[in-house]
Amino acid sequence: MVSTSIRRAAAKKLRANTTPHERMLWRTLKDLPTDGSHFRRQAPIGSYVVDFFCPAKRLIIELDGGHHSEDDTAKRDLDRQRWLENEGYRVIRFWNSELSNDLTAVMERIYVELYGSREAETMHLAHRRKRKTPT
Repeated sequence: MVSTSIRRAAAKKLRANTTPHERMLWRTLKDLPTDGSHFRRQAPIGSYVVDFFCPAKRLIIELDGGHHSEDDTAKRDLDRQRWLENEGYRVIRFWNSELSNDLTAVMERIYVELYGSREAETMHLAHRRKRKTPT
């Protein structure tokens, strides 16, 4: 497994070099009218770095460009998603074109994933950190 410092450095580099679509979603997520739906961008989880992560709901949002439809990349994405889901995370994916064409629909889907329905009232999402046991 890759060391924590290497994963953090990779995440930091990715945050510094975000795509236009990632910047668009990040700005919109920050304006999401919800209480406690804190998102992180380019967050290291296991040996991966995910695009966006809401720790309180264990929700991961991935943005995919056209190269993600290529066979090798699509297989890696599927393997990565299976690993994340086996670890208890929920992963939702959006194509960059979905974000460009209908940002409102993307945000509604994210809201539903966070709260269960479009009509649900916002609630405080508490993030419970895992405590490391002393060795």
